[in-house]
Amino acid sequence: MWAHFKHEVEAGRTPATHGGVIGQVWRNGSRQVRLARVLPGIETMPLDETAGRAAGTLLAAAGGTDVIDAALVSIAHDGDTIFTSDLGDITHLAEVRGLRVKIVGV
Repeated sequence: MWAHFKHEVEAGRTPATHGGVIGQVWRNGSRQVRLARVLPGIETMPLDETAGRAAGTLLAAAGGTDVIDAALVSIAHDGDTIFTSDLGDITHLAEVRGLRVKIVGV
């Protein structure tokens, strides 16, 4: 994951996520040194009412329940790469949205 992050930054691209994803991976500050170091270089989108509605609409269409995954797919753009430990859910949500993204398991 860290090599992917470094590659994106070196290519002049800013990785993006939303606060809910950070909440899923942040478990213990002392064990999250790498994550804490890269967070300033990541565009963190708010998981606000607008994002929540977009995620809910996508979940309804997909028949899903994971708001965090749906919100992530909702902020993605064609051509993006999404890194996930839930390949099935993200793939299905991207397909329902008609999004052409690369999905990489981590």
